Amino acid sequence: MKVTRKPEWIRVKMQGGQTSNKVNSLISDLNLNTVCNDANCPNQMECFQRGTATFMILGRNCTRNCTFCNVTSATPDNVDEMEPINVGKAVSVLGLRHAVITSVTRDDLEDQGANQFRKVVEEIRKSSPKATVELLIPDMQGREDLIDIIIDAEPNVLNHNIETVPELYDTVRPMAIFERSVELLRYVKEKKPHMATKSGMMLGLGETKNQVVDVFKTLREANVDMLTLGQYLRPSMEHLPVVEYVTPEQFDEYKEIALSMGFKRVASAPLVRSSYFAEDLSDII
Repeated sequence: MKVTRKPEWIRVKMQGGQTSNKVNSLISDLNLNTVCNDANCPNQMECFQRGTATFMILGRNCTRNCTFCNVTSATPDNVDEMEPINVGKAVSVLGLRHAVITSVTRDDLEDQGANQFRKVVEEIRKSSPKATVELLIPDMQGREDLIDIIIDAEPNVLNHNIETVPELYDTVRPMAIFERSVELLRYVKEKKPHMATKSGMMLGLGETKNQVVDVFKTLREANVDMLTLGQYLRPSMEHLPVVEYVTPEQFDEYKEIALSMGFKRVASAPLVRSSYFAEDLSDII
């Protein structure tokens, strides 16, 4: 059954103000992108009010065709050589304690953007040496040589979202492979045991409770440290419909189950997104 009406708990209170305008102006001046705007995140105004943003590098256009995502899949942009320096400037000007960097998927590039991630980490270390850095990366097609480039830059947190249960991958993530994403997370923890790892899921796409819990088990077997769970919200009529609005009580239950399995930190609520209050979730590092 397709659900169309949003319940009260999913409605977002609009926010704005001087701090929000400052963040937007800075992003525009430095020719940067944020996942907050491009993925139409429901929390963007709240985060902007707190002076935080998740920077999206490597352009605005993705080479994948995930059916849940609001990021466009037009012709990919040229890689901006100034982008790492500008991200470093933005992190410094905003005074971020914890900087989150993600990207579109760039299967078209020889290194799929791995070196751009590395350069961004290096520039943040120069401009804001006390800031911790979280990278939310694509699957890099499972190539360990590219993953090594990224993790050898020593980000504090390596995040890669599993997004949904494997039974729904053909519909939700047709160009991704569940096992490949799990192996990426496993590889990072084996190669860098000190590095915190993180993954996230969207709920409400038709998954069952047993399927969700099975993903928890799989992620824990890969020694993933942190988990985020949030409600899938349909960006447009061109995207997958919402099958179910998961209740706050069910999110609370999932959190308790995940914590009991050994996850060190779990954020689980309808409006949680991968980088929402990431600085608080990452206090284990």
